[in-house]
Amino acid sequence: MDRRVKKTKQALNQALLTLLNHKTFKQITITDIVQEADVNRGTFYKHYHEKEDLLDNIIQDVLADLKNAYRDPYLQTNHFSIQTLTPSMIKIFDHVYNHQAFYKQVINSSISYHFQNQICEVIRELVLDESNSFITTTNAEPLLLATYQAHAIFGMIVFWVEEGFKHSPKYMSEQLLLIIHAKEQII
Repeated sequence: MDRRVKKTKQALNQALLTLLNHKTFKQITITDIVQEADVNRGTFYKHYHEKEDLLDNIIQDVLADLKNAYRDPYLQTNHFSIQTLTPSMIKIFDHVYNHQAFYKQVINSSISYHFQNQICEVIRELVLDESNSFITTTNAEPLLLATYQAHAIFGMIVFWVEEGFKHSPKYMSEQLLLIIHAKEQII
């Protein structure tokens, strides 16, 4: 992608996220977006048909990055074990921290509840892929287990966002591991 196009799209993305701090998505106009991004209306229409396309583009970019962050610990191994997982290997909280503006909007519901479900669905698919790729020691139905884990992880993300990112990504990763290991002892 041409550097200028990339820079323009980043400006439009950031403009929409900035505006969402002050208005609901429904209240935001294309004029608001182009003024905030300091581009002309024609430039907006060169890349998007409507503001929903811009929002969808932001969501797809963030979800793609979420997938990469989740998969990161598995990339260098053929045999994966939860017991060998360390906080530094868990990148999902780094991802959320790097996309704070987006997640604040998703969690605070100025962006539709549908997108919260979309995030949980992506996490569930990743957990399912993980369980299909590595040996698991549970007899639980994979889809139910993946749904449980996805909503648990998303619940931690919601808590973290609502608390204003008081804790570091490393701390959140440590807590996730403690919860995973505590769950193994309880069950």
